[in-house]
Amino acid sequence: MKKCIAILLFLLTVIACSTASQNVASTTVADNSGNKKANDTVRIANDSLEYEVIIIDNGFNTWLASRAYPRNYHSLSYLENKNYLYVTEWNNRVLQPQRYNPNLYEMSIDYRNDIHYGYEVNYLIYNYMIYFQNTYKQKLWGYVPSR
Repeated sequence: MKKCIAILLFLLTVIACSTASQNVASTTVADNSGNKKANDTVRIANDSLEYEVIIIDNGFNTWLASRAYPRNYHSLSYLENKNYLYVTEWNNRVLQPQRYNPNLYEMSIDYRNDIHYGYEVNYLIYNYMIYFQNTYKQKLWGYVPSR
């Protein structure tokens, strides 16, 4: 159940798009629930772009700190391309609940190539997709690092 809630919250708040092209993001860590450990919630917000991404998944912050490649390891264009491919496959699976677990793929993600979300947002979405694929034994697209 925690997995479903975490994914649902992630998908609900992934991206509310804007037409602005400013790409400054800030990251804060919050504790939203009494039964969650600190660092279970990652919030990425940028008021000038009018979007917010909230990732709530037990273990993601630990995985991000210990196993993910450091920031600036991948270029922004690499992250944007990978995120587009992962999100496209994710959205295809949302439309096929008889074939893919509907508890994992509950809602589609609105990720658009024409919006510049910035490095931090793309970095965290990319790493969440890698974490998701490794944790839930899914393969969205291509080679998935096992970090």
